Amino acid sequence: MSLLHPSRRLFLAGGTALAGMMSLSGRAWAADMFPVIETAQGKLRGVSSGGITSFKGIAYGATTSGENRFMPPQPVEPWAGIRDALAYGDVAPQIPANRAFDYADLIVFDRQPAGPGEDCLRLNLWIPSLSDNARKPVIVVLHGGGFYAGSGNSFGMDGEAMARFADCVVIAINHRLGALGYAHLAAFGDERFATSGTVGMQDIVASLKWVKENVSAFGGDPARVLVYGQSGGGAKTSALMAMPSAKGLFHRAGVMSGSMLKAMSPETATKASERLMTELAIAPGDVKALQAVPFTSLIEAQARLEAADRARGEAPTSFAPVVDGVELPTHPFYPGSPAISNDIPMIISTALDERTYRLANFDLTEEGLRSFIEKRAGDKTDEALALYRAEAPEATPHLIQARIDTDMTFRKSAFAQAEMKAAAGGASVWTYLWKWPSPAFGGRYGATHGIDVGLSLHSVRGGLTGASAESLLMADRISSAWAAFAAGGDPNSEILPDWAPYDRERRSTMVFNTETALEDDPRAEFRDFWASVKPDTSSEL
Repeated sequence: MSLLHPSRRLFLAGGTALAGMMSLSGRAWAADMFPVIETAQGKLRGVSSGGITSFKGIAYGATTSGENRFMPPQPVEPWAGIRDALAYGDVAPQIPANRAFDYADLIVFDRQPAGPGEDCLRLNLWIPSLSDNARKPVIVVLHGGGFYAGSGNSFGMDGEAMARFADCVVIAINHRLGALGYAHLAAFGDERFATSGTVGMQDIVASLKWVKENVSAFGGDPARVLVYGQSGGGAKTSALMAMPSAKGLFHRAGVMSGSMLKAMSPETATKASERLMTELAIAPGDVKALQAVPFTSLIEAQARLEAADRARGEAPTSFAPVVDGVELPTHPFYPGSPAISNDIPMIISTALDERTYRLANFDLTEEGLRSFIEKRAGDKTDEALALYRAEAPEATPHLIQARIDTDMTFRKSAFAQAEMKAAAGGASVWTYLWKWPSPAFGGRYGATHGIDVGLSLHSVRGGLTGASAESLLMADRISSAWAAFAAGGDPNSEILPDWAPYDRERRSTMVFNTETALEDDPRAEFRDFWASVKPDTSSEL
């Protein structure tokens, strides 16, 4: 039996016909190679290749430099004539990616076409049709990298393969990060800075407003918009669920390995901003001077603060969305699921071995593993070891260490989020657990953080998954779920087992592996164990 999803087989058959059309009508094809589409702001020129048309670097907001720094996103001024949308736009200024670790190369996180700059409110769009009345589902993917790094230009956010596979519109966005996106200055500036601690999230809302206003011109359906993301992208999706300004701009949501329950408190965020100003030798209250600092100096100051914190063995100073009482009135999922998004169906997931990406001590010994567990399980260390060994007798100490840390962090938050969403009694929630391991470096990473990112966009280009019949099979499976969810608000597809929504009785969860199956409350014994020992959960995602 073919591993190809029927829609992909149809595309390949159509591609042969398309090639024939090209040879018969070369001039017509050439005329369509750089199509022009009119948006509410002006005309844009894209490029078509292989049956997919892309428009890159589209401005959905004005530059965020100068007086616009720390301000809510400002609209784009309409233009006359035609603007090219052929190349990626600015990436939000950020600390450069570190390639000193193999994992960084596997996810190609350093490759973000275009340089850093504050004219970064840009989006990239891929479409399988030039019809402006196609009304295709829309997938908006939010990049990972926490709230401090990454971009919609990055290798893993390329939407071409998914647009082709799912016959949908795919959009990836750039938005402000770090202090430029989340420095809470309400205590230092006037009322204009009351929501500066959420402007990075406000950027995302502005991009969704652009989608609502313009996506129909690209063949998309503004009434069927899925927003999802992995890691930091999942955290951003979690925050969007609690933002009144985002209401009505998206209709399904997905959180992959990034369930954020709480945002930053104003008190903690104010201290972080004050430290930043001190590091830059700017007097607290002189926000105008902070707006004038070159972004390179600001990023260097952030890096120095992080390095100083790590040298003291402390969690690094971070900038993230703040409960400002306006844009983000409450924590995203605390003490419960936000009522404002009760009508939004969700998919929530984790990967089995998330933390191998950060715990890089691959030569960890059995003694080292026991010491790691003792700090968390105390006099129940032997019980914990026996539990994890029974699950994976051949696993390395490193893999078990990472799985334990994953259970105490990523999985704990995802479980809580799913429980709250199910208890809210509104739209359904579905959950999945990703067990298919990365083949990289002999499988030492297991089912690591990010393993399902490229596959969810039907891409096997990255080193984390490899390109094989098996990785294509996994891409077909998970992409078909996201395609169905975008189209109809339900992830069931013809190539997956029946996927029941999650509820607090059965806790049905799709387990993605070579043999993909629906299971009720998988790995419940691990969750119950850690709940019984009340572990220290101070480590951060």
